[in-house]
Amino acid sequence: MSAETGPLCVFAYGSLVSAASAAETLGRDEVLVQPAVLRGWERSFTLARDNRRCEKTFAAPDGSVPEIVLALNVEPDPTGRAEVNGALVELSPEEFARLDLRELRYDRVDVSGAVHPAGGPGPARTVHTYVAKPGNRAAGTPEGSVVLAAYERTVEAAFAELGPDQLEAFRRTTRDCPAQRIEGVLVTDAIPAGNPRAW
Repeated sequence: MSAETGPLCVFAYGSLVSAASAAETLGRDEVLVQPAVLRGWERSFTLARDNRRCEKTFAAPDGSVPEIVLALNVEPDPTGRAEVNGALVELSPEEFARLDLRELRYDRVDVSGAVHPAGGPGPARTVHTYVAKPGNRAAGTPEGSVVLAAYERTVEAAFAELGPDQLEAFRRTTRDCPAQRIEGVLVTDAIPAGNPRAW
């Protein structure tokens, strides 16, 4: 079976590693996640969301509204030696359309040859992941940008549930981000059905 005709999968490297979060978006009772590694790529908090003008706006506990909220992103590693851990989720074409609505600030790209499932290759698959659109990519850590604490907690809990040593591998393969972590308060909610409201 070739990668073009095999199962469709997404390589999740952030909040989609959470089976519960993925199930909510996909409209399923449950989602199975399979540990995997994406080789030749690196992970960082370089997805920038315009917090004041998008479909969901969060305020800090003191009522101030940060301009930019950061989230995780992956990019090719120029050296080709980096790798990030994550999970594979098998999807139908219709489910990919639902996921595209959630990941509206990302482009979906084919990474089939770079993904290696834990425990062996399994059947050939077409694997996509989500990469920040050029207009949503932060070159560094913008001044005054924040990371929503609920997002980071969800991601870390998901990796802890993924299997032994997966959380440690996530922390080791994610670049440090000096942005302030805040407990966000949702103040604007025009969020599509199935998309997270805690981050």
